[in-house]
Amino acid sequence: MSGPGSIVSLQNVGLRYGKGREVLRDVNLELQRGSMQFLTGPSGAGKTSLLRLLFLAKRPTRGLISMFGRDIATLPHKSLPPLRQKIGVVFQDFRLLDHLTVFENVALPLRVSGKKPNEYRENVIELLGWVGLSEYADAYPPVLSGGEKQRAAIARAVVTQPELLLADEPTGNVDPALALRLMRLFRELNKFGTTIVIATHDTTLIKKATSPVLVLNDGQLGFEG
Repeated sequence: MSGPGSIVSLQNVGLRYGKGREVLRDVNLELQRGSMQFLTGPSGAGKTSLLRLLFLAKRPTRGLISMFGRDIATLPHKSLPPLRQKIGVVFQDFRLLDHLTVFENVALPLRVSGKKPNEYRENVIELLGWVGLSEYADAYPPVLSGGEKQRAAIARAVVTQPELLLADEPTGNVDPALALRLMRLFRELNKFGTTIVIATHDTTLIKKATSPVLVLNDGQLGFEG
């Protein structure tokens, strides 16, 4: 089990797909509540697989994972959705719904949680301003550029102020100035207690940050800083 200040704990975790070789091997990781860290490593090192474990899309093939004080390996499937609601995820492929406006996409997690439009409208509008999408609130995803879709995906992931935020290359489709602005948004969330893991190849972001760096190489996890 994780310690009193821990939100996630992985002990000797391994993951394989089918009968192939393990894509993650003997991973040990403890994320302290309210911490922020970067996850980096070469392509194919296992970063996306580790994120899939952390947002409960996969279960480990061996080892122990504890999240929010629960043992994930033995948890029944019906108990997973309430835990997923505590997690915000920024996917590399955005996963916006084309039939919903940008506003509706960003507000979707709040709707799913049962909130009414009058309860969240102002917060969503303010967040769209933060990510520079105010003028696109009524637009649909197909007319957005890759960078605009990325910003909408980030806004959707953080709108619920999740306990754990996982971001897979969140600045990969935006210019350097906006990347820094988005990082300020992540830091503000972190100040309010959200635990954050940012997977990135952007060495400029990593160098400017004071956060610990987790390094995956050939399925094994190491640490820098």
